[in-house]
Amino acid sequence: MSFLPKEISEGLERARKLAERKNTKLKIHVDGKSYKVMSAWENGFALEPSILIRGRVALYDGERLISHCLIVASEEGDGERRFEYKRITEAVEEQPLDFYRAPDAPVALITQH
Repeated sequence: MSFLPKEISEGLERARKLAERKNTKLKIHVDGKSYKVMSAWENGFALEPSILIRGRVALYDGERLISHCLIVASEEGDGERRFEYKRITEAVEEQPLDFYRAPDAPVALITQH
């Protein structure tokens, strides 16, 4: 139940969506091109409706790699094209180790000559 006239409610909703789109730093990188994410949620994200992509993409927050994703287009509406994740692989800062590293192990060895 809203106490605002329909026109004002719709205008506020459009303004909220516009502000949300401007505040996001998320980008999708695919085939050497970068696209700004208009909105994102747990199972997907939205781009401009003219963008047609699918397959493996990289998701960035500014210049920091967040994850590699396998995506499919799901629907178009409200001035955006929605994509859903089929698979997400989180990016890690360092390479995984194939051996156990003790928590108290030295970072480097310094020898005397």
